[in-house]
Amino acid sequence: MSYECILTELRGSGERKTGLITLNRPKQLNALNDQLMDELGQALLAFDADESVGCIVLTGSERAFAAGADIPTMAPHSFISAFKSGLISKNWETILQVRKPVIAAVAGFALGGGCELAMMCDFIIAADTAKFGQPEIKLGIIPGAGGTQRLPRAVGKSKAMDMLLTARMMDAAEAERGGLVSRVVPADQLLVEALAAADTINAFSGPSVLLIKELVNLAFQAPLKDGVAIERRYFHALFGTDDQREGMDAFINKRKPAFKQC
Repeated sequence: MSYECILTELRGSGERKTGLITLNRPKQLNALNDQLMDELGQALLAFDADESVGCIVLTGSERAFAAGADIPTMAPHSFISAFKSGLISKNWETILQVRKPVIAAVAGFALGGGCELAMMCDFIIAADTAKFGQPEIKLGIIPGAGGTQRLPRAVGKSKAMDMLLTARMMDAAEAERGGLVSRVVPADQLLVEALAAADTINAFSGPSVLLIKELVNLAFQAPLKDGVAIERRYFHALFGTDDQREGMDAFINKRKPAFKQC
């Protein structure tokens, strides 16, 4: 399928591939308009449904992952039109339906909606050039795609309040210290590192990968006691898979496992 605002391709030479999605509105620093978000949702769901794909990497350009929502298209809205049209909500959360891991590879600016989109991914690998921020307060508004909810969960209340109330940006080093990103790499190695992480995930047992993603997300929604009980039941369930037998036999016999279940 051809798109206008994103680029898609398959990467990897193993049995399972990585779906690579690149935001592609360079003149607008990948500002997130309705068309881009619609296309992104379609591409994410297509890769999620493709049995040959084990992991997805989402990236932008060297200058910007995404510099925010497309403000000129938002500015004319009234409360009623924003509410009735489902501004932001209607097509921004498709990514949350994806069961496979989604890695954000962020270089340059990830601001406003761009920061929120990166936080919706399962983890963020940042280039040393990356800058994160939620500057909506400068526009007389607040974040509308989870910035006030996901940022405190990632970096804590104090740092989130600081960023949201002052609109200051956080560089890659601070983002790693604060827990917003999983690792920082040289800008020229960003995609290499993100795809290598995806290749590592692709080599593991598919059911285990899917369940880990589901359970970690559950940790932010369920009480600890309930989460641990569900984790234990899924742990038991995986003993009914061929990959469990392969993985443990490989460990005992000191060889590399060859997982087969996608």
